[in-house]
Amino acid sequence: MRTSNPVTITLWVISPDTRSERRFDLHITIGQLKDKLERVTGIPVSNQALSLYNAEEDTQPAATLEDDARPLGYYGARDWQFLKITDTNPSITLTGQLSDVSQVEKFELSEEAYAQRNDTVLAYKQRQKLGRFAEKADEEQQETEEDVNIQVGSRCQIESTEPGFHKRGTVRFVGKPKFSHGVWVGVEYDEPIGKNDGSVQGERYFECRQGYGVFVRPNKVETGDFPVEEIDFDEEM
Repeated sequence: MRTSNPVTITLWVISPDTRSERRFDLHITIGQLKDKLERVTGIPVSNQALSLYNAEEDTQPAATLEDDARPLGYYGARDWQFLKITDTNPSITLTGQLSDVSQVEKFELSEEAYAQRNDTVLAYKQRQKLGRFAEKADEEQQETEEDVNIQVGSRCQIESTEPGFHKRGTVRFVGKPKFSHGVWVGVEYDEPIGKNDGSVQGERYFECRQGYGVFVRPNKVETGDFPVEEIDFDEEM
């Protein structure tokens, strides 16, 4: 016994303001289909442009339903394709007027006028001293004004938040780098626990192997007679 082709199929119907799952007879004409879709989407028949897509993210349609006299089955429609309805004249439809921002008069404010208002994000940041309006910490200001008593070549230990973990190395740079304000200390670690090779943003401040160099604030550095400690990186494996 020969099995007949299905008479109805299920499609995803998608418009600018709706999304639903609908069943349609393959013998329905595109004109009749548009009449049904007007009740679903609110888009007038005369404004509807219909396209079938195999997947929602596709940019090219599998078929464009241009002939109102043709049946849906003529375009090879099958279950679970996406029927997308485009509103060709949104300015005259209710849903289009609600979503068409081109019809909305824009409120524009000059930078000067915006800066004078006291109810803006900019004004809030200024009052709270946030972001670029934040005041420098006293410690940081002092470091930019006074010499830091750390000598290049000194053995040092860097402050660590991990108990028993000593980050030790040798001071290779003390000064004001281009990548930030204030005084920074460049350290070559004894082990590969650093972040660079003594250069930052294409500017070289000292030489060391990749992964051994780091830049820290002077208050994180303690100089003294710190011997080299070997770190067992496999200890926790």
